[in-house]
Amino acid sequence: MLGGLLVSLTKEEIFQRIRHDSWREGLSIRALARKYGVHRRLVREALSSPVPKPRRPPVRRSPRLEPFKKTIDDWLRADLEAPRKQRHTVRRIVSRLEEELGADVPYPTVRDYVAARRPQIAAEAGAPVDGFIVRHNRPGADAEVDFGEVWVDLAGTMTRCYLFALRLAYSGKAVHRISVSCGQQAFLEGHVHAFSVLGGVPGGQVRFDNLTPAVTKVVFRSRSREENPRWTAFHQHYGFVPFYYEPGLRGAHEKGGVEGQVGYFRRNYLTPVPETGSLDELNARFLEFERREEARRIGLRIRTIGQDFAHEAGQLMPLPGEVFETGLTLTPRVDRYAMITVKMCRYSVPARFIGHKIRVVLRSTELIAYDGRTEIARHPRLTGRGEERIVLDHFLEVLLRKPGAFAGSEALDQARADGSFTTTHEALWAAAKSALGDIEGTKVLVQVLLLHRHLQHADVLAGIRAALAMGAFTHDVVALEARKVAETGGRSPTVSADVPSPEPPAPAPDPQVTSLTMRRVAQLPIDNRPLPVLEAWDQLLRGPRKESS
Repeated sequence: MLGGLLVSLTKEEIFQRIRHDSWREGLSIRALARKYGVHRRLVREALSSPVPKPRRPPVRRSPRLEPFKKTIDDWLRADLEAPRKQRHTVRRIVSRLEEELGADVPYPTVRDYVAARRPQIAAEAGAPVDGFIVRHNRPGADAEVDFGEVWVDLAGTMTRCYLFALRLAYSGKAVHRISVSCGQQAFLEGHVHAFSVLGGVPGGQVRFDNLTPAVTKVVFRSRSREENPRWTAFHQHYGFVPFYYEPGLRGAHEKGGVEGQVGYFRRNYLTPVPETGSLDELNARFLEFERREEARRIGLRIRTIGQDFAHEAGQLMPLPGEVFETGLTLTPRVDRYAMITVKMCRYSVPARFIGHKIRVVLRSTELIAYDGRTEIARHPRLTGRGEERIVLDHFLEVLLRKPGAFAGSEALDQARADGSFTTTHEALWAAAKSALGDIEGTKVLVQVLLLHRHLQHADVLAGIRAALAMGAFTHDVVALEARKVAETGGRSPTVSADVPSPEPPAPAPDPQVTSLTMRRVAQLPIDNRPLPVLEAWDQLLRGPRKESS
Protein backbone atom coordinates (compact mmCIF):
# COMPACT_ATOMS: atom_id res chain seq x y z
CA MET A 1 0.00 0.00 0.00
CA LEU A 2 2.85 2.31 0.83
CA GLY A 3 4.58 1.56 -2.47
CA GLY A 4 1.51 2.74 -4.41
CA LEU A 5 1.37 5.87 -2.29
CA LEU A 6 5.02 6.68 -2.91
CA VAL A 7 4.44 6.63 -6.65
CA SER A 8 2.09 9.61 -6.31
CA LEU A 9 4.41 11.57 -4.00
CA THR A 10 6.97 14.08 -5.15
CA LYS A 11 10.60 13.88 -4.09
CA GLU A 12 10.11 16.84 -1.75
CA GLU A 13 7.22 15.04 0.02
CA ILE A 14 9.30 11.85 0.44
CA PHE A 15 12.07 13.94 2.00
CA GLN A 16 9.58 15.43 4.48
CA ARG A 17 8.25 11.99 5.48
CA ILE A 18 11.75 10.54 5.95
CA ARG A 19 12.79 13.45 8.13
CA HIS A 20 9.55 13.22 10.10
CA ASP A 21 9.93 9.47 10.82
CA SER A 22 13.60 9.88 11.72
CA TRP A 23 12.79 12.60 14.24
CA ARG A 24 9.55 11.14 15.71
CA GLU A 25 10.21 7.39 15.61
CA GLY A 26 13.99 7.37 15.63
CA LEU A 27 14.25 4.94 12.70
CA SER A 28 17.65 4.10 11.34
CA ILE A 29 18.80 4.82 7.83
CA ARG A 30 18.40 1.18 6.87
CA ALA A 31 14.89 1.03 8.37
CA LEU A 32 13.86 4.22 6.59
CA ALA A 33 15.23 2.92 3.29
CA ARG A 34 13.32 -0.34 3.75
CA LYS A 35 10.10 1.47 4.76
CA TYR A 36 10.04 3.81 1.79
CA GLY A 37 11.68 1.47 -0.71
CA VAL A 38 14.50 3.86 -1.59
CA HIS A 39 18.28 3.66 -1.54
CA ARG A 40 20.20 4.56 1.61
CA ARG A 41 21.94 7.36 -0.31
CA LEU A 42 18.56 9.06 -0.77
CA VAL A 43 17.84 8.69 2.96
CA ARG A 44 21.17 10.30 3.87
CA GLU A 45 20.46 13.11 1.41
CA ALA A 46 17.02 13.69 2.95
CA LEU A 47 18.45 13.81 6.46
CA SER A 48 21.14 16.27 5.45
CA SER A 49 18.86 18.71 3.59
CA PRO A 50 15.07 19.20 3.46
CA VAL A 51 15.27 20.21 -0.21
CA PRO A 52 16.48 17.77 -2.88
CA LYS A 53 19.51 18.79 -4.84
CA PRO A 54 18.64 20.01 -8.34
CA ARG A 55 19.21 17.39 -10.98
CA ARG A 56 22.12 18.11 -13.23
CA PRO A 57 21.03 18.43 -16.87
CA PRO A 58 22.41 15.57 -18.93
CA VAL A 59 25.26 16.47 -21.24
CA ARG A 60 24.28 15.22 -24.65
CA ARG A 61 27.18 14.38 -26.85
CA SER A 62 27.03 14.18 -30.63
CA PRO A 63 30.19 12.41 -31.81
CA ARG A 64 29.26 12.93 -35.47
CA LEU A 65 28.84 16.69 -35.05
CA GLU A 66 31.70 17.34 -32.63
CA PRO A 67 34.45 17.77 -35.27
CA PHE A 68 32.38 20.38 -37.14
CA LYS A 69 31.13 22.58 -34.29
CA LYS A 70 33.92 25.13 -34.69
CA THR A 71 33.19 25.41 -38.41
CA ILE A 72 29.49 25.97 -37.77
CA ASP A 73 30.32 28.60 -35.14
CA ASP A 74 32.49 30.46 -37.67
CA TRP A 75 29.65 30.46 -40.20
CA LEU A 76 27.22 31.80 -37.61
CA ARG A 77 29.65 34.57 -36.63
CA ALA A 78 30.02 35.55 -40.28
CA ASP A 79 26.23 35.78 -40.53
CA LEU A 80 26.26 38.69 -38.08
CA GLU A 81 27.79 40.88 -40.80
CA ALA A 82 25.85 39.38 -43.73
CA PRO A 83 22.59 40.79 -45.13
CA ARG A 84 19.57 39.54 -43.21
CA LYS A 85 18.14 37.60 -46.13
CA GLN A 86 21.45 35.92 -46.98
CA ARG A 87 22.28 34.25 -43.72
CA HIS A 88 22.71 30.54 -43.18
CA THR A 89 19.65 28.43 -42.62
CA VAL A 90 19.94 25.03 -40.95
CA ARG A 91 19.35 23.32 -44.27
CA ARG A 92 22.12 25.35 -45.90
CA ILE A 93 24.53 24.45 -43.09
CA VAL A 94 23.76 20.73 -43.52
CA SER A 95 24.25 21.08 -47.26
CA ARG A 96 27.65 22.79 -46.89
CA LEU A 97 28.83 20.19 -44.39
CA GLU A 98 28.03 17.45 -46.89
CA GLU A 99 29.43 19.20 -49.97
CA GLU A 100 32.57 20.84 -48.55
CA LEU A 101 33.58 18.59 -45.64
CA GLY A 102 31.97 15.27 -46.52
CA ALA A 103 30.12 15.19 -43.18
CA ASP A 104 27.09 12.99 -42.65
CA VAL A 105 25.26 14.70 -39.76
CA PRO A 106 21.48 14.32 -39.27
CA TYR A 107 19.41 17.43 -39.82
CA PRO A 108 17.79 17.39 -36.29
CA THR A 109 21.23 17.32 -34.68
CA VAL A 110 22.40 20.39 -36.59
CA ARG A 111 19.06 22.12 -36.00
CA ASP A 112 19.24 21.72 -32.21
CA TYR A 113 22.87 22.88 -32.09
CA VAL A 114 22.25 25.97 -34.25
CA ALA A 115 19.16 26.92 -32.24
CA ALA A 116 21.25 26.92 -29.06
CA ARG A 117 24.43 28.50 -30.43
CA ARG A 118 23.04 31.31 -32.63
CA PRO A 119 21.80 33.52 -29.72
CA GLN A 120 24.95 32.74 -27.69
CA ILE A 121 27.22 33.85 -30.53
CA ALA A 122 25.14 37.01 -31.05
CA ALA A 123 25.44 37.84 -27.34
CA GLU A 124 29.23 37.20 -27.35
CA ALA A 125 29.63 39.58 -30.31
CA GLY A 126 27.59 42.31 -28.62
CA ALA A 127 24.79 42.23 -31.15
CA PRO A 128 21.83 44.54 -30.47
CA VAL A 129 19.32 43.08 -28.03
CA ASP A 130 15.89 42.50 -29.53
CA GLY A 131 13.29 43.06 -26.81
CA PHE A 132 9.93 44.67 -26.13
CA ILE A 133 9.04 47.96 -24.46
CA VAL A 134 5.84 48.51 -22.47
CA ARG A 135 3.86 51.30 -24.14
CA HIS A 136 2.19 54.04 -22.14
CA ASN A 137 -1.35 54.51 -23.45
CA ARG A 138 -3.11 57.79 -22.78
CA PRO A 139 -6.94 57.84 -22.49
CA GLY A 140 -8.66 58.67 -25.77
CA ALA A 141 -5.40 58.83 -27.70
CA ASP A 142 -4.43 55.59 -29.43
CA ALA A 143 -6.22 52.71 -31.12
CA GLU A 144 -5.39 49.65 -33.23
CA VAL A 145 -7.14 48.22 -36.30
CA ASP A 146 -7.03 44.82 -37.96
CA PHE A 147 -8.97 42.42 -40.20
CA GLY A 148 -9.40 38.72 -39.44
CA GLU A 149 -10.91 35.88 -41.42
CA VAL A 150 -14.01 34.08 -40.10
CA TRP A 151 -16.56 31.61 -41.48
CA VAL A 152 -20.31 32.18 -41.23
CA ASP A 153 -23.30 29.99 -42.11
CA LEU A 154 -25.02 32.69 -44.14
CA ALA A 155 -28.57 31.69 -45.13
CA GLY A 156 -27.56 28.03 -45.17
CA THR A 157 -24.30 28.56 -47.11
CA MET A 158 -20.86 28.38 -45.50
CA THR A 159 -19.34 31.76 -46.39
CA ARG A 160 -15.89 33.19 -45.76
CA CYS A 161 -16.22 36.65 -44.22
CA TYR A 162 -13.89 39.21 -42.69
CA LEU A 163 -14.03 40.64 -39.18
CA PHE A 164 -13.02 44.28 -38.75
CA ALA A 165 -11.87 45.23 -35.26
CA LEU A 166 -10.94 48.62 -33.82
CA ARG A 167 -9.56 48.48 -30.26
CA LEU A 168 -8.81 51.42 -27.98
CA ALA A 169 -5.35 50.94 -26.48
CA TYR A 170 -6.09 52.45 -23.04
CA SER A 171 -9.32 50.74 -22.06
CA GLY A 172 -9.29 47.74 -24.40
CA LYS A 173 -12.79 48.63 -25.61
CA ALA A 174 -13.19 47.00 -29.03
CA VAL A 175 -15.81 47.44 -31.77
CA HIS A 176 -16.35 44.80 -34.45
CA ARG A 177 -18.07 44.62 -37.82
CA ILE A 178 -18.31 41.69 -40.23
CA SER A 179 -18.52 41.89 -44.01
CA VAL A 180 -18.10 39.64 -47.04
CA SER A 181 -14.98 41.48 -48.21
CA CYS A 182 -11.94 43.23 -46.79
CA GLY A 183 -11.82 45.87 -49.51
CA GLN A 184 -11.67 49.61 -49.08
CA GLN A 185 -15.44 50.03 -48.68
CA ALA A 186 -15.58 47.54 -45.80
CA PHE A 187 -12.43 49.10 -44.32
CA LEU A 188 -13.92 52.60 -44.29
CA GLU A 189 -17.37 51.45 -43.16
CA GLY A 190 -15.77 49.61 -40.25
CA HIS A 191 -14.15 52.86 -39.07
CA VAL A 192 -17.39 54.85 -39.43
CA HIS A 193 -19.28 52.19 -37.45
CA ALA A 194 -16.60 52.05 -34.74
CA PHE A 195 -16.46 55.83 -34.30
CA SER A 196 -20.25 55.94 -34.11
CA VAL A 197 -20.38 53.25 -31.40
CA LEU A 198 -17.55 54.83 -29.40
CA GLY A 199 -19.08 58.29 -29.73
CA GLY A 200 -15.83 59.90 -30.82
CA VAL A 201 -12.50 59.59 -32.60
CA PRO A 202 -9.11 58.72 -31.02
CA GLY A 203 -7.04 61.88 -30.77
CA GLY A 204 -3.61 60.22 -31.12
CA GLN A 205 -2.37 57.50 -33.43
CA VAL A 206 -4.48 54.76 -34.96
CA ARG A 207 -2.09 51.89 -35.77
CA PHE A 208 -2.50 49.77 -38.91
CA ASP A 209 -0.96 47.02 -40.96
CA ASN A 210 0.14 48.03 -44.44
CA LEU A 211 -3.32 47.17 -45.77
CA THR A 212 -4.00 47.69 -49.46
CA PRO A 213 -7.11 49.85 -48.81
CA ALA A 214 -4.84 52.36 -47.04
CA VAL A 215 -1.31 51.96 -48.41
CA THR A 216 -0.32 51.82 -52.06
CA LYS A 217 3.45 51.65 -51.52
CA VAL A 218 5.80 50.94 -48.60
CA VAL A 219 8.93 53.12 -48.79
CA PHE A 220 11.98 50.86 -48.36
CA ARG A 221 13.52 50.93 -44.86
CA SER A 222 11.25 53.76 -43.76
CA ARG A 223 8.06 54.48 -41.86
CA SER A 224 6.88 56.59 -44.77
CA ARG A 225 4.00 55.29 -46.87
CA GLU A 226 2.29 56.33 -50.08
CA GLU A 227 -1.38 56.36 -49.13
CA ASN A 228 -4.46 55.69 -51.19
CA PRO A 229 -5.96 59.15 -51.95
CA ARG A 230 -9.41 58.13 -50.71
CA TRP A 231 -7.94 56.86 -47.44
CA THR A 232 -6.04 60.14 -47.02
CA ALA A 233 -9.28 62.08 -47.47
CA PHE A 234 -10.98 59.81 -44.93
CA HIS A 235 -8.52 60.18 -42.05
CA GLN A 236 -8.21 63.91 -42.69
CA HIS A 237 -12.01 64.17 -42.52
CA TYR A 238 -12.09 62.49 -39.09
CA GLY A 239 -8.88 64.10 -37.85
CA PHE A 240 -6.88 61.09 -36.62
CA VAL A 241 -3.26 60.22 -37.43
CA PRO A 242 -2.50 56.81 -38.99
CA PHE A 243 0.64 54.91 -37.97
CA TYR A 244 1.83 51.94 -40.01
CA TYR A 245 3.71 48.91 -38.67
CA GLU A 246 6.84 47.40 -40.06
CA PRO A 247 6.06 44.87 -42.79
CA GLY A 248 6.05 41.17 -41.95
CA LEU A 249 6.50 39.47 -38.60
CA ARG A 250 8.83 42.21 -37.36
CA GLY A 251 5.89 44.57 -36.97
CA ALA A 252 3.29 42.14 -35.62
CA HIS A 253 4.12 42.98 -31.99
CA GLU A 254 3.34 46.65 -32.60
CA LYS A 255 -0.38 45.85 -32.66
CA GLY A 256 -0.46 42.85 -30.34
CA GLY A 257 -3.63 44.06 -28.63
CA VAL A 258 -5.87 43.95 -31.68
CA GLU A 259 -4.12 40.82 -33.02
CA GLY A 260 -5.17 39.02 -29.87
CA GLN A 261 -8.57 40.72 -29.91
CA VAL A 262 -9.56 39.25 -33.28
CA GLY A 263 -8.64 35.75 -32.15
CA TYR A 264 -10.33 36.19 -28.76
CA PHE A 265 -13.57 37.40 -30.32
CA ARG A 266 -13.53 34.61 -32.89
CA ARG A 267 -13.03 31.90 -30.25
CA ASN A 268 -15.53 33.23 -27.71
CA TYR A 269 -18.37 34.60 -29.85
CA LEU A 270 -18.02 33.03 -33.30
CA THR A 271 -17.45 29.44 -32.18
CA PRO A 272 -19.29 27.31 -33.18
CA VAL A 273 -19.82 28.77 -36.65
CA PRO A 274 -22.72 31.27 -36.28
CA GLU A 275 -25.88 30.76 -38.31
CA THR A 276 -27.57 33.91 -39.59
CA GLY A 277 -29.93 35.04 -42.31
CA SER A 278 -27.95 38.20 -43.07
CA LEU A 279 -24.79 39.94 -41.97
CA ASP A 280 -26.84 42.89 -40.70
CA GLU A 281 -28.49 40.53 -38.23
CA LEU A 282 -25.10 39.21 -37.09
CA ASN A 283 -23.67 42.73 -36.74
CA ALA A 284 -26.63 43.64 -34.53
CA ARG A 285 -25.74 40.69 -32.27
CA PHE A 286 -22.18 42.01 -32.00
CA LEU A 287 -23.43 45.00 -30.02
CA GLU A 288 -24.66 42.64 -27.28
CA PHE A 289 -21.37 40.73 -27.35
CA GLU A 290 -19.44 43.98 -26.88
CA ARG A 291 -21.64 44.98 -23.94
CA ARG A 292 -20.76 41.70 -22.23
CA GLU A 293 -17.06 42.40 -22.73
CA GLU A 294 -17.31 45.60 -20.69
CA ALA A 295 -17.48 43.49 -17.51
CA ARG A 296 -14.18 41.71 -18.28
CA ARG A 297 -10.77 42.60 -16.83
CA ILE A 298 -7.70 42.45 -19.05
CA GLY A 299 -4.72 40.72 -17.48
CA LEU A 300 -3.97 42.01 -13.97
CA ARG A 301 -5.88 45.27 -14.35
CA ILE A 302 -7.95 46.36 -11.36
CA ARG A 303 -10.72 48.02 -13.36
CA THR A 304 -12.96 46.45 -15.99
CA ILE A 305 -13.00 47.43 -19.66
CA GLY A 306 -16.27 49.30 -19.12
CA GLN A 307 -14.89 51.29 -16.18
CA ASP A 308 -11.77 52.31 -18.10
CA PHE A 309 -13.84 53.22 -21.16
CA ALA A 310 -16.16 55.40 -19.08
CA HIS A 311 -13.08 57.46 -18.18
CA GLU A 312 -11.73 57.35 -21.74
CA ALA A 313 -14.95 58.25 -23.60
CA GLY A 314 -14.76 61.88 -22.53
CA GLN A 315 -11.21 62.19 -23.91
CA LEU A 316 -12.16 61.21 -27.49
CA MET A 317 -12.39 63.87 -30.20
CA PRO A 318 -15.96 64.74 -31.27
CA LEU A 319 -17.34 63.30 -34.48
CA PRO A 320 -17.40 65.61 -37.52
CA GLY A 321 -20.71 67.15 -38.52
CA GLU A 322 -20.95 65.20 -41.80
CA VAL A 323 -20.60 61.46 -42.33
CA PHE A 324 -17.97 60.48 -44.89
CA GLU A 325 -19.38 58.67 -47.94
CA THR A 326 -17.58 55.33 -47.77
CA GLY A 327 -19.00 53.95 -51.01
CA LEU A 328 -17.00 53.90 -54.23
CA THR A 329 -18.63 56.03 -56.94
CA LEU A 330 -18.52 54.64 -60.49
CA THR A 331 -20.18 55.54 -63.80
CA PRO A 332 -20.68 52.35 -65.84
CA ARG A 333 -22.59 52.23 -69.10
CA VAL A 334 -25.73 50.08 -69.33
CA ASP A 335 -25.32 47.43 -72.02
CA ARG A 336 -28.01 46.13 -74.37
CA TYR A 337 -29.03 43.50 -71.79
CA ALA A 338 -29.85 46.27 -69.27
CA MET A 339 -26.86 45.18 -67.19
CA ILE A 340 -23.91 47.04 -65.68
CA THR A 341 -20.55 45.48 -64.82
CA VAL A 342 -18.96 46.49 -61.50
CA LYS A 343 -15.89 44.75 -60.01
CA MET A 344 -16.24 41.72 -62.33
CA CYS A 345 -19.92 41.23 -61.38
CA ARG A 346 -23.08 42.14 -63.32
CA TYR A 347 -26.23 43.84 -62.01
CA SER A 348 -29.50 44.69 -63.76
CA VAL A 349 -31.07 48.15 -64.01
CA PRO A 350 -34.37 49.25 -65.61
CA ALA A 351 -34.31 48.62 -69.36
CA ARG A 352 -35.11 52.24 -70.22
CA PHE A 353 -31.49 53.14 -69.33
CA ILE A 354 -29.94 50.91 -72.01
CA GLY A 355 -27.06 52.80 -73.62
CA HIS A 356 -26.89 55.43 -70.85
CA LYS A 357 -24.19 56.06 -68.29
CA ILE A 358 -25.48 55.93 -64.75
CA ARG A 359 -23.95 56.67 -61.35
CA VAL A 360 -23.30 53.75 -59.02
CA VAL A 361 -22.33 53.79 -55.33
CA LEU A 362 -20.63 50.53 -54.34
CA ARG A 363 -20.56 49.72 -50.62
CA SER A 364 -19.35 46.67 -48.74
CA THR A 365 -22.82 45.09 -48.59
CA GLU A 366 -24.84 46.72 -51.37
CA LEU A 367 -24.81 48.48 -54.73
CA ILE A 368 -27.08 51.47 -55.41
CA ALA A 369 -27.66 52.81 -58.92
CA TYR A 370 -28.80 56.40 -59.55
CA ASP A 371 -30.08 58.39 -62.49
CA GLY A 372 -29.07 61.86 -61.38
CA ARG A 373 -30.27 61.90 -57.78
CA THR A 374 -33.05 59.36 -58.31
CA GLU A 375 -32.41 55.82 -57.13
CA ILE A 376 -33.24 53.34 -59.89
CA ALA A 377 -31.89 50.04 -58.52
CA ARG A 378 -30.50 48.52 -55.34
CA HIS A 379 -28.75 45.15 -55.11
CA PRO A 380 -26.86 43.18 -52.46
CA ARG A 381 -23.17 43.27 -53.35
CA LEU A 382 -21.82 40.22 -55.16
CA THR A 383 -18.33 38.95 -54.37
CA GLY A 384 -17.78 35.97 -56.69
CA ARG A 385 -16.18 36.67 -60.02
CA GLY A 386 -18.73 36.61 -62.88
CA GLU A 387 -21.82 36.49 -60.62
CA GLU A 388 -25.04 38.13 -61.84
CA ARG A 389 -27.95 39.72 -60.02
CA ILE A 390 -31.05 40.20 -62.19
CA VAL A 391 -34.40 41.68 -61.11
CA LEU A 392 -37.42 40.66 -63.17
CA ASP A 393 -39.13 44.04 -62.76
CA HIS A 394 -36.33 45.75 -64.72
CA PHE A 395 -37.25 43.89 -67.93
CA LEU A 396 -41.07 44.00 -67.94
CA GLU A 397 -41.34 46.65 -70.70
CA VAL A 398 -39.06 44.58 -72.94
CA LEU A 399 -40.94 41.36 -72.15
CA LEU A 400 -44.22 43.04 -73.01
CA ARG A 401 -42.87 43.41 -76.56
CA LYS A 402 -41.10 40.04 -76.56
CA PRO A 403 -43.32 37.74 -74.49
CA GLY A 404 -41.77 34.64 -76.04
CA ALA A 405 -38.50 35.32 -74.18
CA PHE A 406 -40.18 35.29 -70.77
CA ALA A 407 -40.28 31.55 -70.08
CA GLY A 408 -36.57 30.95 -70.63
CA SER A 409 -35.21 34.16 -69.11
CA GLU A 410 -32.63 34.29 -66.34
CA ALA A 411 -34.69 37.05 -64.72
CA LEU A 412 -37.60 34.62 -64.25
CA ASP A 413 -35.29 31.95 -62.83
CA GLN A 414 -33.85 34.34 -60.23
CA ALA A 415 -37.31 35.68 -59.37
CA ARG A 416 -38.47 32.14 -58.64
CA ALA A 417 -35.36 31.53 -56.53
CA ASP A 418 -35.79 34.65 -54.38
CA GLY A 419 -39.56 34.12 -53.97
CA SER A 420 -40.80 37.27 -55.73
CA PHE A 421 -42.42 35.14 -58.46
CA THR A 422 -44.84 33.01 -56.46
CA THR A 423 -47.05 30.01 -57.10
CA THR A 424 -49.98 32.45 -57.41
CA HIS A 425 -48.27 34.08 -60.39
CA GLU A 426 -47.62 30.62 -61.83
CA ALA A 427 -51.31 29.75 -61.51
CA LEU A 428 -52.40 32.95 -63.29
CA TRP A 429 -49.84 32.37 -66.06
CA ALA A 430 -51.00 28.81 -66.64
CA ALA A 431 -54.71 29.79 -66.68
CA ALA A 432 -54.11 32.79 -68.99
CA LYS A 433 -52.08 30.71 -71.47
CA SER A 434 -54.75 28.04 -71.45
CA ALA A 435 -57.51 30.56 -72.19
CA LEU A 436 -55.71 33.06 -74.44
CA GLY A 437 -52.70 31.22 -75.84
CA ASP A 438 -49.02 31.42 -74.92
CA ILE A 439 -48.30 34.88 -76.30
CA GLU A 440 -51.40 36.71 -75.07
CA GLY A 441 -51.41 34.81 -71.78
CA THR A 442 -47.81 35.84 -71.11
CA LYS A 443 -48.64 39.46 -71.95
CA VAL A 444 -51.42 39.37 -69.36
CA LEU A 445 -48.95 38.07 -66.76
CA VAL A 446 -46.41 40.80 -67.58
CA GLN A 447 -49.13 43.47 -67.27
CA VAL A 448 -50.08 42.04 -63.88
CA LEU A 449 -46.42 42.10 -62.79
CA LEU A 450 -46.33 45.80 -63.67
CA LEU A 451 -49.04 46.36 -61.04
CA HIS A 452 -46.47 45.57 -58.30
CA ARG A 453 -44.84 48.95 -58.97
CA HIS A 454 -47.93 50.80 -57.69
CA LEU A 455 -49.72 48.30 -55.42
CA GLN A 456 -48.73 46.33 -52.38
CA HIS A 457 -47.38 42.86 -53.15
CA ALA A 458 -49.96 41.14 -50.96
CA ASP A 459 -52.81 43.13 -52.52
CA VAL A 460 -51.77 42.09 -56.03
CA LEU A 461 -51.65 38.44 -55.00
CA ALA A 462 -55.12 38.76 -53.45
CA GLY A 463 -56.35 40.37 -56.68
CA ILE A 464 -54.91 37.47 -58.74
CA ARG A 465 -56.66 34.90 -56.55
CA ALA A 466 -59.97 36.79 -56.86
CA ALA A 467 -59.61 37.00 -60.65
CA LEU A 468 -58.84 33.26 -60.86
CA ALA A 469 -61.93 32.52 -58.79
CA MET A 470 -64.05 34.51 -61.27
CA GLY A 471 -62.34 32.99 -64.31
CA ALA A 472 -61.31 36.44 -65.59
CA PHE A 473 -57.76 36.57 -66.94
CA THR A 474 -57.11 40.28 -67.61
CA HIS A 475 -54.91 42.68 -65.75
CA ASP A 476 -57.79 45.15 -65.40
CA VAL A 477 -59.75 42.68 -63.28
CA VAL A 478 -56.69 41.92 -61.16
CA ALA A 479 -56.03 45.64 -60.65
CA LEU A 480 -59.67 46.27 -59.68
CA GLU A 481 -59.75 43.41 -57.19
CA ALA A 482 -56.36 44.45 -55.73
CA ARG A 483 -57.63 47.97 -55.16
CA LYS A 484 -60.73 46.61 -53.47
CA VAL A 485 -58.57 44.57 -51.10
CA ALA A 486 -56.42 47.64 -50.36
CA GLU A 487 -59.44 49.84 -49.65
CA THR A 488 -60.99 47.16 -47.44
CA GLY A 489 -57.75 47.03 -45.44
CA GLY A 490 -57.69 50.82 -45.10
CA ARG A 491 -54.73 51.31 -47.44
CA SER A 492 -54.45 53.69 -50.34
CA PRO A 493 -54.64 51.64 -53.57
CA THR A 494 -52.40 53.99 -55.56
CA VAL A 495 -49.29 54.40 -53.40
CA SER A 496 -46.03 52.75 -54.31
CA ALA A 497 -45.31 49.42 -52.71
CA ASP A 498 -42.22 50.88 -51.04
CA VAL A 499 -44.21 53.57 -49.22
CA PRO A 500 -46.00 52.43 -46.03
CA SER A 501 -49.74 53.02 -46.05
CA PRO A 502 -50.97 55.72 -43.62
CA GLU A 503 -53.59 54.97 -41.01
CA PRO A 504 -57.17 55.66 -42.23
CA PRO A 505 -58.61 58.89 -40.78
CA ALA A 506 -61.45 58.64 -38.28
CA PRO A 507 -64.92 59.43 -39.77
CA ALA A 508 -66.17 62.96 -39.09
CA PRO A 509 -69.26 63.15 -36.84
CA ASP A 510 -70.89 65.87 -39.03
CA PRO A 511 -70.99 65.13 -42.78
CA GLN A 512 -71.64 68.83 -43.64
CA VAL A 513 -68.51 70.70 -44.78
CA THR A 514 -68.17 74.39 -43.79
CA SER A 515 -65.85 76.67 -45.73
CA LEU A 516 -63.14 78.34 -43.67
CA THR A 517 -63.85 81.66 -45.43
CA MET A 518 -67.57 81.51 -44.59
CA ARG A 519 -66.69 80.70 -40.99
CA ARG A 520 -64.53 83.86 -40.78
CA VAL A 521 -67.23 86.01 -42.45
CA ALA A 522 -69.79 84.80 -39.93
CA GLN A 523 -67.60 86.07 -37.09
CA LEU A 524 -67.40 89.69 -38.49
CA PRO A 525 -69.61 92.48 -36.91
CA ILE A 526 -72.66 93.86 -38.82
CA ASP A 527 -71.75 96.72 -41.25
CA ASN A 528 -74.32 99.61 -40.99
CA ARG A 529 -72.55 102.04 -43.35
CA PRO A 530 -74.59 103.42 -46.40
CA LEU A 531 -73.84 102.21 -49.86
CA PRO A 532 -71.40 104.39 -51.88
CA VAL A 533 -72.71 106.93 -54.51
CA LEU A 534 -71.11 106.46 -57.97
CA GLU A 535 -72.92 109.15 -60.13
CA ALA A 536 -69.88 111.47 -60.17
CA TRP A 537 -67.71 108.68 -61.46
CA ASP A 538 -70.14 107.86 -64.26
CA GLN A 539 -69.43 111.30 -65.88
CA LEU A 540 -65.89 110.16 -66.63
CA LEU A 541 -67.22 107.33 -68.74
CA ARG A 542 -69.16 109.76 -71.07
CA GLY A 543 -66.20 112.12 -71.78
CA PRO A 544 -64.35 112.12 -75.15
CA ARG A 545 -61.30 109.86 -75.31
CA LYS A 546 -58.15 111.58 -76.41
CA GLU A 547 -56.02 109.73 -78.87
CA SER A 548 -52.40 109.40 -77.98
CA SER A 549 -49.93 110.98 -80.37
